[in-house]
Amino acid sequence: MGGAGVVLLLLLLAGAGAGVAWRPPKGKCPPSCSCSKDSALCEGSPDLPESFSPTLLSLSLVRTGITQLKAGSFLRVPTLHLLLFTSNSFSVIEDDAFAGLSHLQYLFIEDNDIGSISKNALRGLRSLTHLSLASNNLETLPRFLFRGLETLTHVSKDSLSVPLRCTPLISEMWKPRLSDEGPRGPPCLPDSLLPPPELSWFQTVGEAALGVESFSYQGEPHMVLAQPFAGRCLVLTWDYSLQRFRPEEELSAPSVVSCKPLVLGPSLFVLAARLWGGSQLWARPGPGLRLAPTQALAPRRLLRPNDAELLWLDGQPCFVVADASKAGSTTLLCRDGPGFYPRQSLHAWHRDTDAEALELDGRPHLLLASASQRPVLFHWLGGRFERRTDIPEAEDVYATRHFQAGGDVFLCLTRYIGDSMVMRWDGSMFRLLQRLPSRGAHVFQPLLIARDQLAILGSDFAFSQVLRLEPDKGLLEPLQELGPPALVAPRAFAHITVAGRRFLFAACFKGPTQIYQHHELDLSA
Repeated sequence: MGGAGVVLLLLLLAGAGAGVAWRPPKGKCPPSCSCSKDSALCEGSPDLPESFSPTLLSLSLVRTGITQLKAGSFLRVPTLHLLLFTSNSFSVIEDDAFAGLSHLQYLFIEDNDIGSISKNALRGLRSLTHLSLASNNLETLPRFLFRGLETLTHVSKDSLSVPLRCTPLISEMWKPRLSDEGPRGPPCLPDSLLPPPELSWFQTVGEAALGVESFSYQGEPHMVLAQPFAGRCLVLTWDYSLQRFRPEEELSAPSVVSCKPLVLGPSLFVLAARLWGGSQLWARPGPGLRLAPTQALAPRRLLRPNDAELLWLDGQPCFVVADASKAGSTTLLCRDGPGFYPRQSLHAWHRDTDAEALELDGRPHLLLASASQRPVLFHWLGGRFERRTDIPEAEDVYATRHFQAGGDVFLCLTRYIGDSMVMRWDGSMFRLLQRLPSRGAHVFQPLLIARDQLAILGSDFAFSQVLRLEPDKGLLEPLQELGPPALVAPRAFAHITVAGRRFLFAACFKGPTQIYQHHELDLSA
């Protein structure tokens, strides 16, 4: 919006009265300012006025000689709905410059000499709908400048002095419109100025955990945590009143390493893979009932489970449990009547640490990582898994996870010592694409959150790294570090969407589970 449009809007708002009747007492209008019933126009004042009425609704500052906007500059006028700066000489807007203006809807800072804005300059403007930074010297915006501005709907197209080009829709959560005074065209912003997604801390679940899984039951999203030290699978649900996650049910499972949920119509099953005491299947026949243990799972084969995965074979649900003992056996368990029973023993090398189910060439595949061998890829053939190939250049791989992007299948391989790796399927085998330094990593977890393909590389000795797939390069690029609070020995990540908000759960072996909220700004119409 240009200066003429702003002045017209200012006059319209001032004429409306906005519901507050105020006339400044004699001598109270600041020098160089003209005060009306509910607005003020100041010109030539070297400092921000200090004697405005606390019920002032609109304020225009023109050619004031102000050199900077400091934190808390407008605490004395908390009722402002419109604030206009035109033809001033200040060049910096500090953090919290507009603190206290919780009712401000229109902010126009135009035709000034602004060269930089602090990243928290707009913090606290929870009612802001229109923003213009037109005709300044801005060439870039700080990361996360628009964080927390959920009500913002219009951003001036002239706010930036760099070439604009159109960008696609990024998110459906936050939709400011880029506007001008002419016909509305396609929404545009330079890619370099689009704020990247951010994961910020939201909540802590006190006990340590080895695994975390999301699932939907009766239309409501849930999470289940495998908590070995607490000896349970903890089912969490969203509390709409408190706007937080809360425990819904606990399943007794001492030394549990994985809690794998399966929803079949009204029934809910949870496989609890345990190091000691045998693995169990819990079941809830229908809504309103509680989960109860119903079956001991392959007690002679599953001696030391390390991971469990769900997969569908020939239209039937199955679990595969990776066993890390020398005497035990990685086992495929498929549904037969009311329970799940062994269908096949896998991987004669034993000591498997991880199982990953994936689809390649339109057929089910299974990838098993071992403590002493390269990962082995199996394919489903004739009602059983047969060995197809192994993964070259991949020694000492602790775990594997896959994701799909642009029609390709990628693989994230976790290595505790050395470099974790990203590989891509070429039609016959996985080939190395990228190496990422990792020290003390037990998890390299890809996650598709909103429209961003992320991958989180955990670490026992440093901050866990969030990476994002850059489509143009086909590589994972660093995005942010998770923390504070820092994750202590992360072992698993999972995400969930609740009431239009996206959350990331980080299960930690030596510390509490941390929950982060995913924020992503959309600068499209």
